[in-house]
Amino acid sequence: MSTTGTVRLHRVLRAPPEHVYRAFLEADALCRWLPPYGFTARVDQLEARVGGRHRMAFRQFSSGHEHAFGGEYLELVPHERLHYTTRFDDPALAGEMRTLVTLRAVSCGTELEATQSGIPAVIPVEMCHLGWQESLAQLARLVEGAVPA
Repeated sequence: MSTTGTVRLHRVLRAPPEHVYRAFLEADALCRWLPPYGFTARVDQLEARVGGRHRMAFRQFSSGHEHAFGGEYLELVPHERLHYTTRFDDPALAGEMRTLVTLRAVSCGTELEATQSGIPAVIPVEMCHLGWQESLAQLARLVEGAVPA
């Protein structure tokens, strides 16, 4: 099965890079923002270090159908860059995806750029893109919701 799908995303968030970076590496935060609309999430493993493993599952709320996946952290540069792999457990979704996220401080917060490549051919790229857009909207709600001290 070919894995030629790639999505590229860009978003500016009204939060500092350290908050955005942390949202990618804390289990509770991931469960809050990463699953697209209509899904819940469960984190089974999260070793936030280079060579560390991550494992989680999305469950479609209406049907109860679950998609489990996991991978490895290839690069972690605090507040600047995350690079990791992901593989689905489902053999119909074979292949390894790679996600590269870069964060850059800007005047109003953080510029986020993400590229996910190796998306299994059976997943329409536009659906993957839509899912990421939903996830990033939820990420914004999480990190931009800081309460002043």
